[in-house]
Amino acid sequence: MSVEKIKDLLALMKENELAELELCEGDFKVKLKKNVAPMAMAAPIAAAPVAAPAPVMKVADMSLVPVKSPIVGTFYHAPSPDAAPFISVGDKVTKDTVVCIIEAMKIMNEIKAEISGTVTEILVENGEPVEYGQPLFMVKP
Repeated sequence: MSVEKIKDLLALMKENELAELELCEGDFKVKLKKNVAPMAMAAPIAAAPVAAPAPVMKVADMSLVPVKSPIVGTFYHAPSPDAAPFISVGDKVTKDTVVCIIEAMKIMNEIKAEISGTVTEILVENGEPVEYGQPLFMVKP
């Protein structure tokens, strides 16, 4: 068997995606076999995403009022990194009390409570991005 015939057999294997080929012609016998690791040819199948468990919902206190973000930006609890926060849980606020700063387009915007009452919960972490209308604090009037 000529080298050209063996090359033709290799091309035939490749064309037909054969992993093994054996040919006998009289006393001549040739066996061609690809060295393929098991499952190497198959792409791994992605597992179906597992749904995250539903977050535990607290029973909403209907008397609480959210202080919402009036703009999109970055939330800051304090006027500077080394300063005390504007407010903490348990603090009393009035409608004119500055409760945080939201940075938007390099402008620091002071956000006022716009409600009088007691802060019961702070919903956003310092430096976290916020969306328009996103609740920032909960206040009990």
